[in-house]
Amino acid sequence: MTKKDTTRNSSAPSRREFIRTGALGLAAFSIVPRHVLGKGFVAPSDTLYIAGVGVGGKGESDIDGFNGSGKAKIAFLCDVDQKRAAATYAKYPDAKKYVDWRELFDKESKNFDAVSVSTPDHTHAVIGTAAITLGKHIWIQKPLTHNIYEARLLAELAERYKVVSQMGNQGASNDGTRLLKEWFEAGLIGDIEDVYCWTNRPIWPQGVRWPEKTAPVPDTLDWDLWQGPAAAKPYPESDPNAQYGTVVPFNWRGWWAYGTGAIGDMGAHLIEAPMNVFDLKEVVSVESSVSTLYTNDESGPVATTSTLTFAPTGKTKKPLKVHWSDGGIIPSRPDEIGPDEIWPTNGSLFVGTKGKMMAETYSDRPRLLPESRMQGLNVPVKYARVPNGANGHYAQWVQACLAGYGNMEVSSPFEKAALLTEAMLIANLAIRGFTASVDVPPATNAPAGSPMRKSYPSRGKKLLWDAKNMRVTNVDVVNQFVKDDYRDPWKLSGI
Repeated sequence: MTKKDTTRNSSAPSRREFIRTGALGLAAFSIVPRHVLGKGFVAPSDTLYIAGVGVGGKGESDIDGFNGSGKAKIAFLCDVDQKRAAATYAKYPDAKKYVDWRELFDKESKNFDAVSVSTPDHTHAVIGTAAITLGKHIWIQKPLTHNIYEARLLAELAERYKVVSQMGNQGASNDGTRLLKEWFEAGLIGDIEDVYCWTNRPIWPQGVRWPEKTAPVPDTLDWDLWQGPAAAKPYPESDPNAQYGTVVPFNWRGWWAYGTGAIGDMGAHLIEAPMNVFDLKEVVSVESSVSTLYTNDESGPVATTSTLTFAPTGKTKKPLKVHWSDGGIIPSRPDEIGPDEIWPTNGSLFVGTKGKMMAETYSDRPRLLPESRMQGLNVPVKYARVPNGANGHYAQWVQACLAGYGNMEVSSPFEKAALLTEAMLIANLAIRGFTASVDVPPATNAPAGSPMRKSYPSRGKKLLWDAKNMRVTNVDVVNQFVKDDYRDPWKLSGI
């Protein structure tokens, strides 16, 4: 498909196809104005036909969110885990079911307008690029991708194929991020000095090795399809002490082969606010610290801290440092917070020359510090609100898809989501740099196998990021993580 082929509204032909072929029982009538059909009737031309890939867990709430817009038809449901997907299947009995998304796309591409991807991180890009190159509007859960190269590619393809895109970081549609932006632009905290973001994640096992014991694959799970482009591994025996199993369906987040660790899971909900408020784009450097003797290259550390330095923008007078911490590590309590006031387990703190402001997950509970500054506060509204805030993130995307590419703004299009995802994954480059080498230091008497015989390329260093060339310039070993290898026959589309 050429670029010329994709400049049209990609949703229109598929809706015409529904009417012509009778797909999904919509045959043998013509579309007429809604006022003729009667109050409350939604014409087929005002309905977005969605194919959901990954429909259990978070996928279930995503599907419910689209359906709640009143303008979406859940036409197809696809999942490799039938047990996990069962609740969603029961809610939408009329939707046609598939196990392999490739079969769904091959057989049904004329019968849906848009694709929702709520699968583990490592499969986002192979599914997303395939959907976009079919001309389908696209929703992908956070983080957008598993690596930096994929994030850049998805943003480029969404623009090239003129599809409406949205990442599933619902806080981008909340009032909170807009209030913070208005307060800053009104001068309430002065010039920005530093930003701190923190989370209690991981709430899944990290710092652990892949289980040595294997187990039979459950009859309800296609383990090969679940692994997708990742290197094939035998199905692990479940750890009885691990929440939701060792890997499937939840704890994959901690394994580098599939997930992106704590910052990949929560960064989109916490770093989005400062990137939005200050129009941050390019990261220029990162430095990280990890829990003691972290030598595991299979899963993430138990706890980390990272400092991302962003290039100056029109709203910052100098490079801005965004300090990240996870594993329950929180920044020092500001003087404006009372000694008995509960400090949130997830949040963002903005430190300015004239004051401070903060918010929590999804930019909820935005407030100036001390909170007494909120009394009588009256700052003009500059930025349009999304109806229903975070919950409205779904309807916003549905409506934008129906409006057609370029006709309606969304809160987290891939052009923005890719920058946010890239920032998070640059931090992961530094974190993974602690295990990227096993060189033996030239002078050590430590016994063989001791962590003291390891070298740690990222430890004590600031990694310099060359955004144009998409590489770290001073610690080359981490550049292997900028782009993944893909197991045959899996590949990215559109390249």
